Amino acid sequence: MCFREYQDLALRTAANTAPDRLLLNGVMGLCGEAGECIDVVKKHLFQGHELAKEKLIDEAGDCLWYLAVLASALDVSLADIAEGNIDKLKKRYPDGFETTRSIVREG
Repeated sequence: MCFREYQDLALRTAANTAPDRLLLNGVMGLCGEAGECIDVVKKHLFQGHELAKEKLIDEAGDCLWYLAVLASALDVSLADIAEGNIDKLKKRYPDGFETTRSIVREG
């Protein structure tokens, strides 16, 4: 499935498609779902649980849904967000990740 198809299908299940409501729903939901992701990892690392991989995959999918809603609110595609992120990372780490470039950032 491509990003555009996913974004269109995700938006079908948004409760309110007014841009301001999509914006709030996207940002607030993304924060909540990211919290659920870290809770799965916390339980694994600090509470002796097996890593609940399927649960984490499910929560990551929820993060993707909210990101699609946010992108729609901003009138941008998920593909544009992905491409912009890769462009930024290529500039920041032209030869791949380097600790020094992570600590000392230009601009």
